[in-house]
Amino acid sequence: MGVDVRREDVRREDVRGDDRQGVPLRRAALLAVFALSSALAAVATIVPSTDAELLLAKVAVPEPVAIRLDEALLPAPSTFVREDRLQRGDTYQGLFARLAIGESDAQLLLRQRSLRSLRPGTIVTAEVRSGKDHEGELVWLGFLAARDVSVRIERVGQGLVASEQRAQIVTRSVLKSAVIRSSLFAASDAAGIPDAVAIQLADVFGSDIDFHRELRQGDRFSVLYEMHWVDGRPLRAGQVLAAEFTNQGRRYRALRYADNYYAADGRNMRKALLRSPLELTRVSSGFGMRMHPLHKAWRVHQGVDYAAPAGTRVRAVGDGIVEFAGRHGGYGNLVIIRHDSRVATFYAHLKAFGRGIRASTRVAQGDTVGLVGQTGWATGPHLHYEFRVAGAARNPLSVPLPAGTPVARHDMDAFRARAQGLGAQLDLLANSQVAALE
Repeated sequence: MGVDVRREDVRREDVRGDDRQGVPLRRAALLAVFALSSALAAVATIVPSTDAELLLAKVAVPEPVAIRLDEALLPAPSTFVREDRLQRGDTYQGLFARLAIGESDAQLLLRQRSLRSLRPGTIVTAEVRSGKDHEGELVWLGFLAARDVSVRIERVGQGLVASEQRAQIVTRSVLKSAVIRSSLFAASDAAGIPDAVAIQLADVFGSDIDFHRELRQGDRFSVLYEMHWVDGRPLRAGQVLAAEFTNQGRRYRALRYADNYYAADGRNMRKALLRSPLELTRVSSGFGMRMHPLHKAWRVHQGVDYAAPAGTRVRAVGDGIVEFAGRHGGYGNLVIIRHDSRVATFYAHLKAFGRGIRASTRVAQGDTVGLVGQTGWATGPHLHYEFRVAGAARNPLSVPLPAGTPVARHDMDAFRARAQGLGAQLDLLANSQVAALE
């Protein structure tokens, strides 16, 4: 009996042990069932409604609102402002008609002396009354005349009174870039850069880049320049402040300081003498032997011919004194400038001489010495240009040119401070271009 009792106790202990092990399992099972039912309930709550339920929810209920048309309509304006451009060959009467100015006020305007300063191409703005009783009555008329003078003609009583004052010009800096496809001007036009800026670029980099022969497709440039505005409208371009030009893989950078242009190290970008007396043109006849177009014989051509329209400005390539200005045989109208004891330059076939150009006159680099023509032995309008050293003709396109004066040593700190700011703006545009290419 004792043995049986112990076995029974053992069985009871085993059962209790099994019950204790099963409790956690049952609890885990219950938790799993609870979690599953919660997930199903959550899914059930986001099941979309039927199309009918959505349609009922979106049905708009119209509500009538009383609108009085006499209060809802805006009154007709008592005046309106128009602007138009005076075209070449245009008449004042035609301009006034396009501005809807009445005949009586048009006659009053024609008596205004200030109207004489109105030139073709000028934009004219006018405010004119409307309405049955005042149709075409002028309130004021204004335009920008020469020398940045703002002209305004206003109604005072039954008459018109004119006033003139200096226009309020706002100057902003503009940063742009372009890629050469065919020419400098074509690239500038495509990028919206004014021609005046392109001319300055050719002048600034003209000592390092021969824009007649060395420009290549794929060359690129960036330029920071001034733009003058009047009444929210662009007026004209100002000075180039900084520029960078990449020509055939060679990069040149110019920074404006004290009315001149220098490289980042203070070196003068402009040589003491310019490479070309014309800003932008093409070489029609080079230096050396050629068949003379008039004499029909081989002769030495001691200069370079630049093809350009008659009347194109011819500039002095450097500072100097006019040695001769007048008619000289086959040269036609000729100007000779002595730059130093050895170097002289010749400008031939001129249509006319620059203002004040005569013997013993002192000229500065860039001054106008004359206008392109075809006087003397010339078959068409062009400039014949010679570069002579100690009386001997040298090729103007390849002769070494003396360097200009660099930044003075005592100005270097101020120059570096300005150059850093201008260069940072050019770098910003260059980095944005690299990012765009990547």
